[in-house]
Amino acid sequence: MSASTEALNLDSLKPGSVVDVETKSRHYRIELLGGNNIRISGHPRFCPTPTVAQLSGVIDDGGTFKTGPVSRGTRLVFRPLDQRGSVTTSEITNVLVEHFALAG
Repeated sequence: MSASTEALNLDSLKPGSVVDVETKSRHYRIELLGGNNIRISGHPRFCPTPTVAQLSGVIDDGGTFKTGPVSRGTRLVFRPLDQRGSVTTSEITNVLVEHFALAG
């Protein structure tokens, strides 16, 4: 089951859910692990293979950092746990929930 959306609050999804985020320059696959922990892949330098990271939030089109929903026009900010510093993506062009985790 998949669903495309304009904006998505990742806190509303259960661990195990998978979200596909397309930006102007990359394509990320994010598996929610619980809390702000994610497993992300899609960047050739920072996460070429699934990498555990912490989702920090987004930067909106005005340059303001927020912990709100991931949406078109924002930039995702995450910190790979095996690296120093955060990664900011290019502008998000599409958000797709690829897999909804079922309640267990």
